[in-house]
Amino acid sequence: MHDHQSNFSGDEKVRPCGLLRLFLVMIYDGVILVGLLLIGAALASPFDSGNQRALQDPVFSLYLLAIWFAYLAACWRRSNMTLGMRAWGVRLDSAGGRPDWAQCLVRFGVSLVSAACAGIGFAWLLVDHRKRTWHDIASRTQLVRSS
Repeated sequence: MHDHQSNFSGDEKVRPCGLLRLFLVMIYDGVILVGLLLIGAALASPFDSGNQRALQDPVFSLYLLAIWFAYLAACWRRSNMTLGMRAWGVRLDSAGGRPDWAQCLVRFGVSLVSAACAGIGFAWLLVDHRKRTWHDIASRTQLVRSS
């Protein structure tokens, strides 16, 4: 197998997802997530005590984070791809076929760290010989082109 390819699928034609395509996937899924988070916030509004604001109310913030994780993990576990990944011809490659819940949680958590470090964890794919992000490495998964 070539160094720049995923070592999960065994398919020699697997191509890692590039940074531009990764950002396009994130934008597409971001639009979907905004809608899901707005719905989630609306459902939580009857329980609002007047201080329900993301990043200010820890319980509400964790609730929104759980919605975000649930969308990604459900998509990854169901079909190895989110709606944004499907639109841009990308899938999540994992040694076991579909990622398990622990891999999804690690991938999600480390992706937040990757973003919080000024995006360095995402840009890492530009220097990694197998074109992996920090969250790819930590979760033993990788975004690859499906088309």
